[in-house]
Amino acid sequence: MLSTRLKSLEINGFKSFSKKTVLEFQNPIVSIVGPNGSGKSNVVEAIRFVLGEQSMKSMRGSKGEDMIFKGSKNLSKGTRASVAIYFDNSDHVFKLSNEAGENINLNYDVVSISREVYADGLNKYILNGSETRLKDIHNLLSSVNIGASQHHIISQGEADRILNANPKDRREMVEEALGLKIYQYRIKESAKKLERTEINIKEVTMLRRENAPHLNFLKKQMERLEKAKEMRFELSLLYQEYLKKESIYIENEKTIVSSDKKRISWELENTEKELKEMESRDGREKEESEKEKEIKILEKKRFEMSGAKSEIERKLGRIEAMIEVSSRHRSIEYRDTAVPVKRVSVFLQEIESIIDDAILKDDLSEIKSYLSSVNEILKKFKIEISVSDREDQNLDELENFKNTKKQIEVELDNIRKEEKDIFEKILMLKEEARRESESLHLKEKERFNIRMKKQELMSSLDMVRIKEDNLRRQIESFDNEIKEGSVLIGGDILLYRDFNVSYTSNKMEHEELKRKIEKIKIRLEDTGLDRGLEVVKEYEEVTSRDAFLAKEIEDLAKSIESIRTLMAELKEKIDTEFKEGVKKINVEFNNFFNLMFGGGSAHLSLLVENKKSRKNNPEEDEETEKDEEEIVFEQGLDIDVSLPQKKVKELNALSGGERSLTSIALLFAMSQVNPPPFLVLDETDAALDEANSRKYGDMLEKLSKHSQLVVVTHNRETMSRAGILYGVTIGADGASKLLSVKLNEAQAIAK
Repeated sequence: MLSTRLKSLEINGFKSFSKKTVLEFQNPIVSIVGPNGSGKSNVVEAIRFVLGEQSMKSMRGSKGEDMIFKGSKNLSKGTRASVAIYFDNSDHVFKLSNEAGENINLNYDVVSISREVYADGLNKYILNGSETRLKDIHNLLSSVNIGASQHHIISQGEADRILNANPKDRREMVEEALGLKIYQYRIKESAKKLERTEINIKEVTMLRRENAPHLNFLKKQMERLEKAKEMRFELSLLYQEYLKKESIYIENEKTIVSSDKKRISWELENTEKELKEMESRDGREKEESEKEKEIKILEKKRFEMSGAKSEIERKLGRIEAMIEVSSRHRSIEYRDTAVPVKRVSVFLQEIESIIDDAILKDDLSEIKSYLSSVNEILKKFKIEISVSDREDQNLDELENFKNTKKQIEVELDNIRKEEKDIFEKILMLKEEARRESESLHLKEKERFNIRMKKQELMSSLDMVRIKEDNLRRQIESFDNEIKEGSVLIGGDILLYRDFNVSYTSNKMEHEELKRKIEKIKIRLEDTGLDRGLEVVKEYEEVTSRDAFLAKEIEDLAKSIESIRTLMAELKEKIDTEFKEGVKKINVEFNNFFNLMFGGGSAHLSLLVENKKSRKNNPEEDEETEKDEEEIVFEQGLDIDVSLPQKKVKELNALSGGERSLTSIALLFAMSQVNPPPFLVLDETDAALDEANSRKYGDMLEKLSKHSQLVVVTHNRETMSRAGILYGVTIGADGASKLLSVKLNEAQAIAK
């Protein structure tokens, strides 16, 4: 049994199918039935659509949006239509051709082709989920004998299309049925490539011609540059000697400057360090030599002690006076009143306090006020004088005064001793300060000398830096000389590094060498060597470009020859396979014709036509171009038939039914020679009577051994030959619906 290549068809939003509808093709013969207007022919048009049909007219439309579901009372209008078809590719028979014309097998077990159309007319082709070109779809389908002319789809009213076609178109249909369309594609691609190559070779030739004058000019320039080689060689030798000596001088200077800088920097660093340590030490000595401040503090303290000593001496005088008064009072006898000693002591203290305060005042009026107070106290004392216990009190007070006097005398001795110590210390500090002053003067002189040394070192370092700047400028000048020399003699300028020379510091010789270099540079510039390297580079580029263009012309010429050879081989192959295929088709065509008409004969014959054309010779110049007449032999196909028991041999003399049977016989014969994966027959049996319907059914079963058949029919006989029957009807929502029945199961149920 034939393994099914066509697996399924998925329709969504296409024409009358508003919702997703899937048809499975699991039987060699699948029949689609339904009343007129139900949309069964839309299934056939969906197959045409997904396989790349570009004629909207053949799908009963005028533009892309006519393929989209228009809507109904219950369903809204669609925004896009999509159809997907699935093929079994487990044997990897589907192929795609690359740019080189090589066939590449698709490594998919299932090949899916989808086409989508949108309301704005946009079309998309999708191959296994990736968007692709229609050209690739045709290329892929042609590899399994499904051509763009769609000879494998025969719709109602088009069964005799091959009969009505002219010989040339009929040949193309047969070529496609024979699987030769892939070669035609390659010939067309080769023709386009040949045309592009011929245009390219003209353009490249023109470019080479345009390049020739400039190349000749550059050759003359190169001849002039050749004359300057000797000068460049001489300049190279002079440069090597000059640059070598200059580099040795620079390196020596670098060493000297670097050594001086390190030495001076080291001395300067040590000097600064020594100066810093000296200043730090002098700071500490300055802190230690601040004896003058200490002397001032001691002098102040001595002055304060002198004041304290005077105060104690006054106290001592007052105590001595009190002792004297107390002793004198002991001998006084009062007749009427006795004064207590304690009272006298208080009295004297009050008087003493007032007198001490008065002594500190300079204002006479204040002193009088103090005297008035003393007078008042004296008056009160006179009244209060009493002799009771006078003797005892005087004795106690006198003793207290004496004790106080001893304490004051001890305190006075201590102050005098401390005052003497301070005075001696002041004398000692003054002597030390004098010695320190002399030491500081010597150190200041030493510090001054170090500062002068630092200044001298800094000046020396500045001089070294000036030398560094001069050396840097010399290095820049040296580098610029190398750059300038590289322009004149190229990379040879660096050969000075390996040049052996006995270095001398003779400046005159060095300057003379420099002058020689400058003279040769001027002479080279006069020869135009300032652009020498550019000319050489440009000459090399132009020469390289000319060689490239020459090679390109050679390659293009070879490519043209190769393309022409390929086209000739393809045409020869098409011609050979076509003739062999026509022979095979004639055998099957005659057999089917005999079966359909019960006799007679039918065959295809090769028809050769002569056609004159005019062609320009591309190899001649425009001025010498002329038209040439060529004779092109076009081979077409004619159909010769002979009906049994009739003298009719012309196709135009056949009736409609006879033409239909003849075209069916021819199409079936073509499909037998190089069977496509499937055939779609859309009511091709409509004009057959019952007897011919049985013959038609027999042919279907014979064909189904080589190709899957999708048959749209009203014929009961045809239906009986199908394994799966799909019924198409219009639902209540105004959209087509699909019902499927497997006839063998239905027959089993019916039994």
